[in-house]
Parts: sequence; structure tokens; C-alpha cells
Amino acid sequence: MISKLSKNKISFIRSLERKKERTENNSFLAEGPKVVKDLLNTYHCNFIAATKEWLDENPNISADDVCCVSAEDLSRASLMKTPQQVLAVFRQQIEPVDMDIPRQSICLALDGVQNPGNLGTIIRLADWFGIEHIFCSLDTVDIYNPKVVQATMGAMAHVHAYYLSLVEFIKHFSNEVPVYGTLLEGQNIFHEKLTSNGIIVMGNEGKGISKEIEGLINHSLYIPNYPLGRATTDSLNVAIATAIVCAEFRRQISY
Repeated sequence: MISKLSKNKISFIRSLERKKERTENNSFLAEGPKVVKDLLNTYHCNFIAATKEWLDENPNISADDVCCVSAEDLSRASLMKTPQQVLAVFRQQIEPVDMDIPRQSICLALDGVQNPGNLGTIIRLADWFGIEHIFCSLDTVDIYNPKVVQATMGAMAHVHAYYLSLVEFIKHFSNEVPVYGTLLEGQNIFHEKLTSNGIIVMGNEGKGISKEIEGLINHSLYIPNYPLGRATTDSLNVAIATAIVCAEFRRQISY
């Protein structure tokens, strides 16, 4: 039976656009069939609002509360310009940091990445290249921002993100693991022998890697333009740079 979402429920759903509300309610919003279905496998679901058609196609979903709604009601609750059959409110997950991860595998560290689309794309890239852990500086955009969630296209179900002081995190290893960073004065990434463990630092969209973090990098990498010496743009988008770096690591080193 189709139910009507109350004004309070719609107000709550839409409030999750704001970090303060997400934090206070330990919740986040996801929208669309693919994203919601992927996250249902990993995150506890507090609430689902979906059309009858979607619920008929997904009869065995697990959620605390499921509401069959009209497309009009879904549109009133949605943060998207074009709502897509289903939206869900999930419980946030806070996981303890395993400090052995960089000793055992390659992981990403994001230093002040601000654009939600960039973070979401980086999470998708990490998932594609089998990088399961991303360490984010405290000023990196919130992974539970709805725009980030949508940009991950469900990949955040497979990738763990941690928010911490990157400086203290990297200092903890005291040069015992490789710390890679893309810098203009670095070595050509395609000429370097890369390792199967360590930390890959990617910087802010406009400022790059902060000076304090830069001082902790022990393997500086550079993505060359072609042909060498040709006048070109001064930098790459951080998500594109991450894709190139991750692809080269995986080209050289696979499981």
C-alpha cells in the first residue's frame, strides 16, 4: 500500500544534506537503485522510501522501516533534480584505524580534498584498483556528504575511509614504509620501481600537498606531460591524477 511521507520525515531526510545533522543523527542519505542496493550489503539501513515498482523488484531488502511512496512524494524528499525510484537513510560506520595497513598494502591519503565529486570519484577509483583503505585529513570533505555518496556509485561499500591527523598518522611510521606524493620536482612515475605497500598522498585541488605533509614524503613522483617540454596546463585534476598513479601501481604490482 502506498503511504504518504510526513512533513517531519521529509524534513529529516532533506536535513541530511548538512553535516551537523548527519553527525548528530549518525546517519546519511543515499539515492538511486545502484547506490542503495550496494550499500545495503554493508551498511545498516534505518529507512527506505521507494516506489512500488522498486519494492516489487527487491522483495527481500533489510531495513528497520520500509515505506512505499508515490513518485511525487519521493521527489519532495529527494535532494536530486531527478529522483530515482528509491532513497535510503543509513547508519554511519566508524571503524578503528589499523596502523598496520600501510605496512601490508598500498593505501591512499587525501590531504584536504574539498570537492565532493573528486572524493566520490577517488573512492570509485580505489575500489576499481583494489585499494581498500583511504586515510583522509580532517579538512577533507565528509564521505557521507550526499554528493560524495552519489559520486561513489556504491563503491564506498567496498572501501574504508578514516578521518584523522595525516601528519601524526604518517609520522607514526618514521620512514619504515614508503610515503609517495605527486610533486612537480618528483621522479617520473613511469621510471620508478613502485612497492606493494605504503601510502600514496594526493593533495588539495588548488594548493596541492601541504608543506607539512610534503616534508614527510620520502618518494616524490611526477606525472609527465607529453611531449616533454611542451607548454601545457600546470596541473591535473586530483581525481585524474589519482587514476594515473593507481593504474601505474597496479601495472607494476598486482596481488
